[in-house]
Amino acid sequence: MIAMRGIPVSPGVAIGKILLLHGEDLSVPRVTISEDDVPREITRFEDALTKTRAELLGIRRKISQELGREHSDIFNAHLLILEDRTLIEDVIFRIKEDRVNTESAFSGVIQKYFQAFSKIDDEYLRERVADIKDISRRILQNLMGHSKDILVDLKDKVVVVSHDLSPSDTATMNREYVIAFVTDIGGPTSHTAIMARSLEIPAVVGLEGISREVATGDLIVVDGSRGIVVVNPDEETVRRYRLEARKYVELNRELDRLKDLKAETLDHHGVDLSANIEFPDEIPSVIAHGAAGIGLYRTEYFYLNRGDLPTEDEQFQAYRKVVEDIYPNSVIVRTLDLGGDKFLSSLELPYEMNPFLGWRAIRFCLARVDIFKTQLRAILRASKYGKLKIMYPMICNLEELQQANQILLEAKEELSKENIPFDGNMEVGAMIEIPSAALVSNALAKEVNFFSIGTNDLIQYALAVDRVNEKIAYLYEPAHPAILHLIKMVIDNGHANGVWVGTCGEMGGDPLLAILLVGLGIDEISTSPLVLPKVKKVIRAITLTQAQELANEAMKLNTGHQIKKYLTERLKEMIPELIENLS
Repeated sequence: MIAMRGIPVSPGVAIGKILLLHGEDLSVPRVTISEDDVPREITRFEDALTKTRAELLGIRRKISQELGREHSDIFNAHLLILEDRTLIEDVIFRIKEDRVNTESAFSGVIQKYFQAFSKIDDEYLRERVADIKDISRRILQNLMGHSKDILVDLKDKVVVVSHDLSPSDTATMNREYVIAFVTDIGGPTSHTAIMARSLEIPAVVGLEGISREVATGDLIVVDGSRGIVVVNPDEETVRRYRLEARKYVELNRELDRLKDLKAETLDHHGVDLSANIEFPDEIPSVIAHGAAGIGLYRTEYFYLNRGDLPTEDEQFQAYRKVVEDIYPNSVIVRTLDLGGDKFLSSLELPYEMNPFLGWRAIRFCLARVDIFKTQLRAILRASKYGKLKIMYPMICNLEELQQANQILLEAKEELSKENIPFDGNMEVGAMIEIPSAALVSNALAKEVNFFSIGTNDLIQYALAVDRVNEKIAYLYEPAHPAILHLIKMVIDNGHANGVWVGTCGEMGGDPLLAILLVGLGIDEISTSPLVLPKVKKVIRAITLTQAQELANEAMKLNTGHQIKKYLTERLKEMIPELIENLS
């Protein structure tokens, strides 16, 4: 029996037989060829590119039909790699110069691409390495005559274990039979994680070598809530996790009954529970889990994995669909948040030593008014078709907020002159993600209709903790007293100016911390659709007075550990059975 801990990215428990997909690399033969063989090898290479392109176009059509264009656009990047003239010419040169078979020449060239990308330390570009590996593996499989249909022809339920799962892997698999994902690498924002949450199946990533420790047919337990996997478990472990799986299913059935009930305390204080989404095809999950709307619609993924900028009309159609699908509930669209770990290749943005502290989000938009205004016009046009609100990310000071509002005003004036309708009363908000914004929130509140506290980045910036650096992950503490004081300051300043205040980070998805936020006076909590029922359950089990008392006492403590311990103990006293089930 082997037990390992990784990164939990999609909750639940699965027990099943392993299907080991593929390791990190294919074994590529090196064969010396004669000069007479060179034309034949070049033809083999061109044929493999043609075949791979046809496969990818088929996959893109399939995924577009099943999950929507937002997911299928991932394959635009793969198709661009296939058309990269530098890569193609390098491979042909190596075939001619080194007199080696196409597989060896291609493998050597593609390794140089991997090495170049690996020197750049940011999450988004690491995922682009995954794109290159995916397409290179597919080309090599076509050259070597290997089958790629293992995930298509599934007949039994399996847990897929792999070094990584590429977009084309997940796009082609028979979803009826995949009950969980486990990978060596990846993080919460990886394609595997996003796909697992979309499919609502357990997933654990970042297990560093599990694909080398297991074989197809081994039994595995996947605990996607805690990030634990157990390979070839003993009977007692299987029995315990089967019980956990039943409890999880029963809990979700119980939580499902809350879908149409209000998120309000026992003394009828209401809190808006909304959902965060990245893609329009997540809307069924939003509705199924009883969200009161969309509190964060991330729009930057509409710009990524493509070689050009989206047009105003493309964006308008996408935003309009989300607004209409979620009506009569509201949608808050976050304007473009490029930079940090998300880069738009077509703009050739300069490399930055500290991208999270650099030219990103509203800073980028204010510098590239052409791109920003195109998005604002599209959002304004979509506002006519439902309840749409807009918010700017990473506001640092009053001047930035005023500049953004001025560009929004110009977009409104242009549309009015063109007789294009829009909601003139559309609410405008600022995201509070930087300590400086929290500290001047009294001034910012006079320029907006609402605040949305982005707790993920606020914690990162306030505590100087890179939230994707595993070496200092222990310092990333949502319950840190400094974070609570900043949140309380924003809420108080917002309310003093007649501005409502929400949160849209992972903090709100923790039932204990959600109660703390309610006690601090938060008006809205927006988080992953999957966890909303748990948060609603806890909110409906206490009074506002109790939540306020908990928050007041928590604010007197000196460490995040003390605060979480206090919350856990007090809530176990107040609602013992519920806290035990949700923990």
